[in-house]
Amino acid sequence: MNSKQIRSQFIEFFQSKKHQFVPSAPIVVKNDPSLMFTNAGMNQFKDFFLGNEVSEHSRITNSQKCLRVSGKHNDLEEVGVDTYHHTMFEMLGNWSFGDYFKKEAIGWAWELLTEVYKLPEERMYVTVFGGDSEDGLEEDKEAFSYWEEWVPGERILFGSKKDNFWEMGETGPCGPCSEIHFDMRSPEEIAKVPGKELVNADHPQVIEIWNLVFIQFNRFSDGRLKELPSSHVDTGMGLERLVRVIQNKSSNYDTDLFAPFIEKVAQVSGYHYGQSEKTDIAFRVIVDHIRAISFTIADGQLPSNNKAGYVIRRILRRAVRYGYTFLDLKSPFLYLLVPVLAEKFGEFFPEVKSQQDFIAKVIHEEELAFLRTLDKGLKNLETIQEMLEAKNEQVIPGTVVFELYDTYGFPLDLTSLIARENGLIVDEKGFAEAMRVQKERSRSAAQLETGDWVIVYEAESEGFVGYDSLEARARIIKFRKITDKKQDRFQVVLTKTPFYAESGGQVGDTGTLSTANETLRVLDTTKENDLIIHWVNAVPQGIEDEFTCRVDAEKRANIKHNHTATHLLQAALKQVLGHHVQQKGSLVNEQMLRFDFSHFAKMTPEEMERTEAIVNARIRENIPLNERREVPIAEAKAMGATALFGEKYGELVRVITFDPEFSVELCGGTHVQATGEIGFFKLVSESSTAAGVRRVEAVTAEAAEAFVNQRFQLIREVQEVLKNPKDMLGAIESLIEERASLRKEIEGLHLKATDEIKESLKNQAKSLNGYHLVLGLIKLPNGDALKKLSFELKNEMENLVAVLAADIGGKPQVAIVISENIVEEKGLHAGRLVKELAKEIGGGGGGQPFFATAGGKESAGLPKLLAKAESILTLSLK
Repeated sequence: MNSKQIRSQFIEFFQSKKHQFVPSAPIVVKNDPSLMFTNAGMNQFKDFFLGNEVSEHSRITNSQKCLRVSGKHNDLEEVGVDTYHHTMFEMLGNWSFGDYFKKEAIGWAWELLTEVYKLPEERMYVTVFGGDSEDGLEEDKEAFSYWEEWVPGERILFGSKKDNFWEMGETGPCGPCSEIHFDMRSPEEIAKVPGKELVNADHPQVIEIWNLVFIQFNRFSDGRLKELPSSHVDTGMGLERLVRVIQNKSSNYDTDLFAPFIEKVAQVSGYHYGQSEKTDIAFRVIVDHIRAISFTIADGQLPSNNKAGYVIRRILRRAVRYGYTFLDLKSPFLYLLVPVLAEKFGEFFPEVKSQQDFIAKVIHEEELAFLRTLDKGLKNLETIQEMLEAKNEQVIPGTVVFELYDTYGFPLDLTSLIARENGLIVDEKGFAEAMRVQKERSRSAAQLETGDWVIVYEAESEGFVGYDSLEARARIIKFRKITDKKQDRFQVVLTKTPFYAESGGQVGDTGTLSTANETLRVLDTTKENDLIIHWVNAVPQGIEDEFTCRVDAEKRANIKHNHTATHLLQAALKQVLGHHVQQKGSLVNEQMLRFDFSHFAKMTPEEMERTEAIVNARIRENIPLNERREVPIAEAKAMGATALFGEKYGELVRVITFDPEFSVELCGGTHVQATGEIGFFKLVSESSTAAGVRRVEAVTAEAAEAFVNQRFQLIREVQEVLKNPKDMLGAIESLIEERASLRKEIEGLHLKATDEIKESLKNQAKSLNGYHLVLGLIKLPNGDALKKLSFELKNEMENLVAVLAADIGGKPQVAIVISENIVEEKGLHAGRLVKELAKEIGGGGGGQPFFATAGGKESAGLPKLLAKAESILTLSLK
């Protein structure tokens, strides 16, 4: 049975048990501050467990894309080393929201595994919660009794709180769980050691395949547990492990989920899987990581230097490093695996098929950039080695190793490997300490303390009513305190709200909550899952009163102008550049709009002008807004509505249309009633943000007028400076030519002066024991001239040590150059010497053994610096 059939049978089985199939949510989480990536199948259903929302379906099943590379669930360092951990994996699951509970969940799990998948019963063990005195919880005898209907008692094991009590986080819904484990060992091994002794013992062949979680408690911030009003079921089974068990493979990587990727890596590298442990680890890292990278890019998260993008970049670079180090893959190779992935997963996850070319392009550019960085890191390692040899030392300091890791992506094992090859040792303790300090710094910077929700008014929120009105009367349902290093703030949930919560690139509304006695400022509005959160600085005194909620009208109006213009812009870009244009990110606030889109070339001025012209033409047409709310998603897509990759859409969506032949999109943002309200649109910049992604920024309405007026004012000022020439462009070109001519003349004079200085220095050179010592306080126009002069002296004089000092633009600069033979014979090191000398000018510097530079603050110290240099070098050269 192949993996596609196994996945389908799981979904079909639970559909036969009246479960609604729900597609996988995006792998990148956007409206949950506690998560960066979807790391479990239940993430998209958190609001149902939290009681913020009621599910339309009480029974649900799906296969969810998951990523575990950050926070509590971080399997990254195990990936590749063992055969069953993954970064990206599929989690098969079935859920009950206040419907069935332990009996049905246990019975159906056993039925699926034994009757549908035909797994041998005698190889399975189950665990149930064994109680916890700290929480005052007893053994889960209920689950045990249900399991006894299917499994002999000796194969039902009581587990610890760590293994058999599931919690969403430090607070929130939680409950006991029951795991199903499978023993894949040979009959001979089983005869020697019973499988139950190896359950939860990290044995690679006795593995957990399914976790049934029974959510029945709520955890408060003080540690208390309280019984939930309704009990829920949340199960999760990794497809990769299930396929391994059903296909009877010794490793997840031997299944058909990974075999095509391994074959491709073998073809590209010339190595084969099974050749050695080191190369096998590299194979596993690469074929695992390509899935995480590709699925995340498909869902809209590009590699970058911060947050989720930084995590993806780290995963990509880890894969490249393993290929580079162990498979001799010195040029880009990961991108060649994308067609294999599209073929393997494109049927169930169409986003990877439809964006295949884009994903490959992004990965290829990232690989090229990192390979360049690797080269720089290797050169740095060579310099470090030279410095250690000059000092007759062998240990690379931990701080240096950490800098290589943090700046160049060199992991400890790679640095250690290169160090060993060159007879050096790595200070691993120092590296670990530097890593700990950085993590502590990051944790401290991001630390937020979240209090428990305080219920004020028992009611369900009606949600957002701000499409139709900027004002509403509402009460506070609940609030909680949020503490960080700067201040205490509060989050408030209302019975209904006119405030738009930050979403889809549009910033959140601000405004006021007021009664006759007090007014509170709403500082921001955000979403937490699907809950609308209002941020305020204080809890109102009349907490139970009804409030008038008012949105800042001018700010909202400007946001509407920019948001609608974004829709028109995307349609115009498709006309001008082609239908490959897809939104990859956006920001819409009251001042401007920013739009990121897939395109592989810089936009020309003509393309930008055409795009602007199309948008402004649509504005002048004053096209009325055609808005439809609660449209079934299938119907919306049939209308040709554009859906964004990586966005989570419900079964009912809002469709925005400005001329069905021009722009039809799924959108929850706020918009003008007719395009004419925008007034005027102006592109202000175009740039690259990542491989295959361009960014444009634009302004509308009054901001666009102000931008154009500023440019005209600048032109007027330039005209005045140029004495109002008839041909302003010609006058500027003439000035540029004149400037170039003068610069060339000045450079010639500088060159002549430098030659004269060089000859003077050569004539003043002191001879010490066959070596030439040159010391000079000279006048030069810039630092480049100082460096050039140093190297010219070195090329023209043998056995040279030169220390050149100059005051350049009011700041002291020093250059030291030493012939290579003197470095070897006398152990001199220009980098170390310049650091010592730079103390005389209140500065610092460094460099290589044969050349180094320094700068400082005190030019008056230059003569003293040269005197000190003469004293040190005279002694060294004698």
